[in-house]
Amino acid sequence: MKITFLGATEEVTGSMNLIEEKNTKILVDCGLFQDKKLRSQNWRRLPVEPSSIDAIVLTHAHIDHTGYIPRLVKNGFRGAIYCSKATYKLSSILLLDSGRLHEKETDGLPLYTEEDAARSLRFFKVIDYDAIVSVGDLEINLIRSGHIIGSSFVVVSNGKKTITFSGDLGRPHPLIMKSPPHVKKTDFLVIESTYGDTLHEQGDPIKELGRIVNETVAQGGILIIPAFSVARTQDILYCLYRLKEKNAIPKIPIFLDSPMAIRVTDLFCDFTEELSLSQHLCDDIFDIATDTPTVQQSKRLDKLKRSAIIIAGSGMATGGRVLHHFKHFISDDKNTILFVGYQAEDTEGRALVEGAKEITIYDKRYKVRAKIKTINTLSAHADYNEILEWLSYFKTTPQKVFVTHGEKEASNSLKEKIKERFGWTVIIPKYSESFELD
Repeated sequence: MKITFLGATEEVTGSMNLIEEKNTKILVDCGLFQDKKLRSQNWRRLPVEPSSIDAIVLTHAHIDHTGYIPRLVKNGFRGAIYCSKATYKLSSILLLDSGRLHEKETDGLPLYTEEDAARSLRFFKVIDYDAIVSVGDLEINLIRSGHIIGSSFVVVSNGKKTITFSGDLGRPHPLIMKSPPHVKKTDFLVIESTYGDTLHEQGDPIKELGRIVNETVAQGGILIIPAFSVARTQDILYCLYRLKEKNAIPKIPIFLDSPMAIRVTDLFCDFTEELSLSQHLCDDIFDIATDTPTVQQSKRLDKLKRSAIIIAGSGMATGGRVLHHFKHFISDDKNTILFVGYQAEDTEGRALVEGAKEITIYDKRYKVRAKIKTINTLSAHADYNEILEWLSYFKTTPQKVFVTHGEKEASNSLKEKIKERFGWTVIIPKYSESFELD
């Protein structure tokens, strides 16, 4: 059995891993490079012919793990795409949206279209957690992982050796998801390192959010929350529900202004078996916001004269409806912009949290007078202590641990921490580097 790393090597996006055994080839994840500096890599020719790949197995639905699938299908892939039911449902939303964005943002020929994305969904095959599926000379199975709904640890075996992929590793005590289970053994492990050099801030995100809401309302301002559609939006709605339940914030309107986030939120309560919420509570929580799916409804929010909360995409303020709201609200010091997730380099979100005094929105400059706040306690990725704690439950020592899905500093830091604590053999692979698993 051989593994070749085709993405997320010394950087965070583009997860793609090729497993080969005799005449069988499968990909574990098939993601897009999303960093601005790396997006051109989405156009390069893969070192494997798409038509020769027998199957894809997905850890979860985020675009950095699934977003290259329509391109692969466009270039000749015709195998099965195995995933959990929730991952299929989420991918049906996210991939179509990704196709639309490529059509809209690309001058000339897009990487793929919405139609290409729709065509790729025909190859998806839903499998149950813990069910073993044979693909040629290999066997695969999914273990619920708790990062987002549908997320899975992927285990691949040739009958002699196993390799386990963490995908994105969730945190031990999430707000609405169930905690990640512990894996006890594997011969080889691929572990993410997004926060391999970071400890998450401690604190109660509900109290933090309540304080920011109350400060904004006291000034008569509007609170705008750029939020990712999957998981983060639902966490924010949960926090707001708890605050309203305790009468800890004023009774002001809450608007969910993202068509994708609306569709994803509607989906969450179909998978309460993966949540720490009852069906009734789930329905109540996600009913506290007024949905504004149409452009006309969204535009009306910019005429608000009283305090309100607007949750809108995108989470890093790189596009979407939140930028249109910025045009109307970011130059008024009564208002607050609250970031609740990781802000990558070269994004408008990163510039704002680092203190930018002006921001360019659709070629026009705007003064930043609104208060810029952050809540850093809502990450769905484990920090390095949480990763080490998860690894401590292994009963046997993996032969090799491959550290991926992290910037160089984060991956190197986690590598050293694993070696120091456990004494394991740890490798940070390079792009297209291969390893025999024997």
